[in-house]
Amino acid sequence: MRVIPSLYLPRRRVLQFGFGAVLASTTGFPAVSRADEPADMQDEDIFQFALNLEYMEAEYYLRGTTGKGIDDSDAGAEPGPVTGGKQVSFDTPAIGEFMREVAENELAHVRFYRKTLGDQAVSRPAIDFDAGFAAVAKAAGLGEDFDPFGNEMNFVLGGMLFEDVGVTAYAGAATVLKNKDFLAAAAGILAVEAYHMGMARSTLYRMGEQAWEAANAVSDARDKIDGPEDKDQGMRMDGKANIVPSTPDAIAFTRTPEEVLRIVYLTDQAGASKGGFYPNGMNGVIKST
Repeated sequence: MRVIPSLYLPRRRVLQFGFGAVLASTTGFPAVSRADEPADMQDEDIFQFALNLEYMEAEYYLRGTTGKGIDDSDAGAEPGPVTGGKQVSFDTPAIGEFMREVAENELAHVRFYRKTLGDQAVSRPAIDFDAGFAAVAKAAGLGEDFDPFGNEMNFVLGGMLFEDVGVTAYAGAATVLKNKDFLAAAAGILAVEAYHMGMARSTLYRMGEQAWEAANAVSDARDKIDGPEDKDQGMRMDGKANIVPSTPDAIAFTRTPEEVLRIVYLTDQAGASKGGFYPNGMNGVIKST
């Protein structure tokens, strides 16, 4: 596989930026744009945005499977602190193996983006799992004592929160990259995130009604804050499994950066630049809802 050189990201103007912009006409979801966004959005900005998300995913899965997060060498020159997280006790060996593989994948994604961006790679932002999941649990009605690292079901459920969002973000991101090498990379990462999502949702489905109800509650809570459109689906609909959330044409939903930020900042307000899992906001250009 050819190695993508650092700092050769194509510079171009994106007139209506948004991860979902290109697919808006086929999915029926209008793209969201902001008047105060820089008109000359660069591909570096998109990759930096993705790197912020990958930092959070890598930290979550590594802490749950190994008890510690990413090494300093992978966190950047001025990394923010990470609050929360501990090693999970897996009762089902196969689930532990799945989660360890996901952790390795997410760490590889962090390293890929840092290598590709070179000296334009942003450092890890401050991440707060304790506050973030406390707010998610409250919104979803999971109880004040919900701990995503408390058992294997909760850990997979917390992972589903990230994976569903990651797939919808990457589904649009791949459409705005014109350089074939970067397009191929984004499409490949999308495929890996979709594998993760399918694994998480199918694993939870096999756990039974308690897991279904919790997953559907998280989906409903997420859908209330990401915007006016209905872009979320639980894992059980109309009395049957719904492992693959998609449009009637079986196409993955897309979300704009603003919609993604609303979910990870846990806010339905426009103009927010921090909150939820990112107490100080994301690093880079794309950081406001």
